[in-house]
Amino acid sequence: MKRYILTGAPGAGKTLILRQLEVEGFSVVEEAATDLIALWHAQGIAEPWREDFFLDAIAELQKQRQMRAAFEPVAIQFHDRSAICTAALATYLERPASATLIRELGRIQAESIFEKQVFFIRNLGFIKNTDARRISFEDTLRFERIHEDVYRSFGVDLVFIEPGSVVARAAEITNALAGTHTLRP
Repeated sequence: MKRYILTGAPGAGKTLILRQLEVEGFSVVEEAATDLIALWHAQGIAEPWREDFFLDAIAELQKQRQMRAAFEPVAIQFHDRSAICTAALATYLERPASATLIRELGRIQAESIFEKQVFFIRNLGFIKNTDARRISFEDTLRFERIHEDVYRSFGVDLVFIEPGSVVARAAEITNALAGTHTLRP
């Protein structure tokens, strides 16, 4: 199975692109952070990103989702973020990477979980905030730079997906893969 990461700044359109890829028949693995933030909000934790458990919980849920999805009988799978994104989030939040996060980063590298080619979804030029996404556009630009730097430090090949329609952006991804192997969901 080939597992590809979609990454980028908050609000860049990763999840919508993933939905398009899913509609086209590809297997997708959801982002962990947004789901956990929604859960914690429902539990009355207004700003979970300030809590000590935040980064570890994201890394653990990402790992669980990746491991469950590993048993799907598919050739290609797209992941909305990875533990490398969590490392970028730690940098953005000015927090050290925890032992849990470091172990997960080591595991995905040692086991070559993801393909070296990573799809970096560029920001759209604006940000639409949600309950889970409370960030200024200027901060998304900073976060985007951090993501790019952290991913490069892991030696991946970034494929930049520029702003455009969801269908066009998903097509850029599948077209980029068409030269490397037969595309069948």
